[in-house]
Amino acid sequence: MQTQEILRMLRLPELGDLGQFFRSLSATTLVSVGALAAILAYWFTHRPKALQPPCNLLMQSEEVEDCGGARRSVIGGGPQLLTHYYDDARTMYQVFRRGLSISGNGPCLGFRKPKQPYQWLSYQEVVDRAEFLGSGLLRHNCKASTEQFIGVFAQNRPEWIIAELACYTYSMVVVPLYDTLGPGAIRYIINTADISTVIVDKAQKAGLLLEHVEKKETPGLKLIILMEPFEEALRERGKKCGVLLKSMRAVEDCGQENHCAPVPPRPDDLSIVCFTSGTTGNPKGAMLTHGNVVADFSGFLKVTEKVIFPRQDDVLISFLPLAHMFERVIQSVVYCHGGRVGFFQGDIRLLSDDMKALCPTIFPVVPRLLNRMYDKIFSQADSPIKRWLLEFAAKRKQAEVRSGIVRNDSIWDELFFKKIQASLGGCVRMIVTGAAPASPTVLGFLRAALGCQVYEGYGQTECTAGCTFTTPGDWTSGHVGAPLPCNHIKLVDVEELNYWTCKGEGEICVRGPNVFKGYLKDQNRTKEALDSDGWLHTGDIGKWLPEGTLKIIDRKKHIFKLAQGEYVAPEKIENIYIRSEPVAQIYVHGDSLKAFLVGVVVPDPEVMPTWAQKRGIEGTYTQLCINKELKKAILEDLVRLGKESGLHSFEQVKAIHIHSDMFSVQNGLLTPTLKAKRPELREYFKKQIEELYSISV
Repeated sequence: MQTQEILRMLRLPELGDLGQFFRSLSATTLVSVGALAAILAYWFTHRPKALQPPCNLLMQSEEVEDCGGARRSVIGGGPQLLTHYYDDARTMYQVFRRGLSISGNGPCLGFRKPKQPYQWLSYQEVVDRAEFLGSGLLRHNCKASTEQFIGVFAQNRPEWIIAELACYTYSMVVVPLYDTLGPGAIRYIINTADISTVIVDKAQKAGLLLEHVEKKETPGLKLIILMEPFEEALRERGKKCGVLLKSMRAVEDCGQENHCAPVPPRPDDLSIVCFTSGTTGNPKGAMLTHGNVVADFSGFLKVTEKVIFPRQDDVLISFLPLAHMFERVIQSVVYCHGGRVGFFQGDIRLLSDDMKALCPTIFPVVPRLLNRMYDKIFSQADSPIKRWLLEFAAKRKQAEVRSGIVRNDSIWDELFFKKIQASLGGCVRMIVTGAAPASPTVLGFLRAALGCQVYEGYGQTECTAGCTFTTPGDWTSGHVGAPLPCNHIKLVDVEELNYWTCKGEGEICVRGPNVFKGYLKDQNRTKEALDSDGWLHTGDIGKWLPEGTLKIIDRKKHIFKLAQGEYVAPEKIENIYIRSEPVAQIYVHGDSLKAFLVGVVVPDPEVMPTWAQKRGIEGTYTQLCINKELKKAILEDLVRLGKESGLHSFEQVKAIHIHSDMFSVQNGLLTPTLKAKRPELREYFKKQIEELYSISV
């Protein structure tokens, strides 16, 4: 067919007329075409690009040969488990020295006074003060040895890190004391670890320690070092019972005048004894080496190295307790790369204000706080149209996230999410959550709303902090990721709960260089946790998903048998019921002499009134908590969620009591890691539980 015929069919000018055709175009048309071309070119070069995962997301872990079904990460290559990431950072002492070198003596530790900007200590200042404090400890009868345990009893602040580094500089071992462990546990830890020196932040804590000495409960305690000023009367009180009280600055001055050369530790040396807050009995002192901590954070670095690698300009907000390994491991990553750590003022209610002043890029957080953020956001969408618009915008962003695009500069961010992002300082690029199950709904929404990468990990103190971590690019929820490159994970049968490895289910066991060495002076509990082949038995029940990721589905501990012989795991049920919109906390109780379960529900004060109003139930929070219609509505919602999640009839609660006050560490119903203290809850609600059973018979 001739060209002219084709052009006529397309109603375009013939070739000979093209010159005339273009000359006939107006200048306006040409400008419009040029503008369109420019817009298309700009979009093509600036369009959001999907994050490239470090591995095939359909196969994130693989079986280890001849290892009983154990699986390992596909990231890292080779059969060898990762022990360290940098050759010059194999102990926590070397980690900090590396940060000093990389940062060029940049800012390190930040603190602030109310309504003031952050002030910073440089890396060299921190290193110098640590050497002076460590030298001062040596002048006060401490030894540069891994047999020397130093207690630290303080809230998060720069002096905590200086005290820790002082111990590492001279091969001593840190033993954190929790603010909320209670006097009995503190006494137990001091005696078990033979602690003669404790570094505290406030005079009140020094007074608490002196009470134990005065009662002859901790005869080995001889020196208390205070970070803050204290009155002479406290010093005199210490003298009377044989305890020397000195300021931290005075000990540093002593060390500066009598400086000792560092005695650095080795990777296999003990670095910390982290006492875990058990729900029953005395705390257990998990012994962790420098190599344990380095291996654990090196696994995190390996997984994220090609996507969101830590930088020197990273800033971390520190508010999660330093007595727990989750916070400490994330901080170690920052120090290793010369980044900064800013501490909150000590009041969680001022955390948002601190974040606005600090503008952190890394935000370690627990699911409880993420849930509060989520509830707060939706409580402010106080009309049906506002809520619809918020959900619509979130769905548009979530669609991007599912395609691998994570950003905070879309039209939806400008219209809806900038204020949310600004409440966290506006610079967050990575959120890491762990320590408890996270709601898939909450994680999905916040990944979209905050426009940053949100990772979830799973682990426990005994494997340093984490043993699994979500893979970059896998923004699905409902699992805790694949094994870290520093450990293997296998599942073992749990016959009494009907979990079998042949079905890809069982108790989670971990082995690798991040697994602890045992419990301090507790052979029996060590044998319960570590088997003869070095596998840590976590007590959690997991399931392998087709992509090679792990899902936590149950808890082996805290199971009980009902009167009809059925085994029940209450924590599994609680994790389902907690998704009920008006529920903030729940405790599920069972009795071997009873055939059914009952529960105690604490409603969410911010959410419940609106939820009740939609059902035609009016009243204040206090009034609603005693409203029988509301109790019935909440129970129906719990049963609905249970059915949707596949709970058996015997796993559903048959009656509930509504309690208006939150379970907390202060009232003794939660551990410092915010886990339920089941024996205490059972005793606290003994009367209500008896009434529930009597009414429901």
